[in-house]
Amino acid sequence: MDTKIVFPEFKATALEDIPRLASNARGQFRTHKTKNLQWRAVQLRKLYWALEDYKPQLVAALKSDLGKSSFEAMFTEVDWVKKDCMFMLEHLENFAKDEKLGSPAVPPTYSLMKFRVRKEPMGTVLIIGPYNYPVQLLLAPMVGAIGAGCTAVIKPSELTPASAMVIKEMIETRLDSSAFSVVNGSIPETNALMNEKWDKVFFTGSAQVGSIIAKKAAETLTPVVLELGGKNPAFITKNCSNLALAARRLLWGKTHNAGQVCMSQNYVLIDKEIAQTFIGFLKDAYKDAFPQGAKNSPDLSRIVNKRHFQRIKKMIDESQGQIVMGGEMDEDDLYIEPTAVLVNSVEDSMMQEESFGPIFAIYPVNTLDEALNIANLVHKTPLSLFSFGSKAENDRILNEMTSGGATLNDSFFHGSVNTVPFGGVGDSGWGAYRGKASFDAFTHFRTIAETPGWADRLIRVRYMPYDWSQYKLLARLTEKKPNFDRSGKVVKGFGYWMALIFGLGGKNAKGAFLRWIVVAVAHYLYTVRAAK
Repeated sequence: MDTKIVFPEFKATALEDIPRLASNARGQFRTHKTKNLQWRAVQLRKLYWALEDYKPQLVAALKSDLGKSSFEAMFTEVDWVKKDCMFMLEHLENFAKDEKLGSPAVPPTYSLMKFRVRKEPMGTVLIIGPYNYPVQLLLAPMVGAIGAGCTAVIKPSELTPASAMVIKEMIETRLDSSAFSVVNGSIPETNALMNEKWDKVFFTGSAQVGSIIAKKAAETLTPVVLELGGKNPAFITKNCSNLALAARRLLWGKTHNAGQVCMSQNYVLIDKEIAQTFIGFLKDAYKDAFPQGAKNSPDLSRIVNKRHFQRIKKMIDESQGQIVMGGEMDEDDLYIEPTAVLVNSVEDSMMQEESFGPIFAIYPVNTLDEALNIANLVHKTPLSLFSFGSKAENDRILNEMTSGGATLNDSFFHGSVNTVPFGGVGDSGWGAYRGKASFDAFTHFRTIAETPGWADRLIRVRYMPYDWSQYKLLARLTEKKPNFDRSGKVVKGFGYWMALIFGLGGKNAKGAFLRWIVVAVAHYLYTVRAAK
């Protein structure tokens, strides 16, 4: 890739233009053209080819903004969104078609009313992207918005100016510019955007800014999707089957994109008996990943700017722990070496703040009980958690700690596939996207019933003057009798025993059917044998 591309100087969108852009997008939605599936498909195809044609500029911009390698730029940004386009195109018709509602949602009594769910676009949406994946995390939600039939205004992060300018040119020259536009800028431009009325706001960024977005959106009852972050824990028990592999995988999680990943571990809670062995394996993994040292690696990204460099440096400087791996820094190069700090207090700066960089804490514990108590104290609803233990231990951790997503025996693999739902929980985020979830995020699921005129006698019960005899008849037809008493205990009545007998012990119709086949075959073989 050519990294000598000259980018236009970053220019914020004029504040007076923002109401016009928002109004244009709303006006285009009201033409109803975006509800046409063919129009949506054309926009997705155009976006795919725009990403392909602008590949050199995007890769160079990511290098300029984040020091991101061409490999990571293609693998996690440009090609990621191209795959999103292809997935949405492949499944768009199926995602968008009406969903017929039958049993068990609709009782047989009402089956003639043609209940269905229509998938309708939310309307005109605002998408605000972050700096760590300025292409993927801005345009992947946009794929969902296009697929759902929305018009959109998108705002790239001002912290990645080269990427923002390339995206603006790409979107506004290749897609329908009456339906999609890009606003560049920082706080004043974001405030101006939030003063407009949207049908949905999709924000990816910090919890601090996310709370501001949510508060402003609430003033106009605007729904939001918030993709935030968290102080994510990793658990390693003494029953970990492969400690060296755990070290390698967790190190990868903190070196990918220089650890500027909302899903990577903030700290590792590890059994005291194996802590030093784990640290040794970490150092081995470091040598394998960076044979010439991390600073000389062509693969390691840089911190986005000096403010975030100083923020990460401060965490290490204020820590009372011991640096057991890494520690080298170069502010002029925005370089921070992958760094692990051994700590022994929840109050340590390495435990109290989200690093969002290539640093993490290692906290030795005596028991899994202690580890779970610490993790729930530090952040009870992180975006991710990771566990390296026995199956029983992994199951217990999943059961006793809530997170947006989780990966067992690896680092953030649950967020590494672009077609499965991804999102936070509690204060690590609201809502989810990716794959079908991206379509759903920008879709209104509208329940529709269609009552034929001749059915009025069937629904006479609803009309005044009310007739209790008709109500009781309806109740007999539609109400299901409980199989439990007032204490909540299940009562196994006549129906239960008859079903058990005739079902040959099967818990469902399929199980009963298979058992009857076995009985029939056995009876046939016995009859044939007896006849001989």
